[in-house]
Amino acid sequence: MAAMKPRTGDGPMEVAKEGRSIVMRVPLEGGGRLVVSLNSEEAADLGSQLVQTAKTAGPTLRPI
Repeated sequence: MAAMKPRTGDGPMEVAKEGRSIVMRVPLEGGGRLVVSLNSEEAADLGSQLVQTAKTAGPTLRPI
C-alpha cells in the first residue's frame, strides 16, 4: 500500500516544456495544483493577456 501524502498547494508555480506542449502547474488555495497544457500560441496569448491585465489593474493585484 502506498503512503498517503497530503496534497498541498504550497510551492511555486511551475512551467516546463514537455514534448510539444508547455505545461503550467499552479498551486491552489484549497490544496492541489491546477495543471494546464498549452501550445506555444496559447502560451503567448496567455502571457500577453496577463501583462495587459497587470498593467490595467495596477497596485490592486496582490500576490497569493
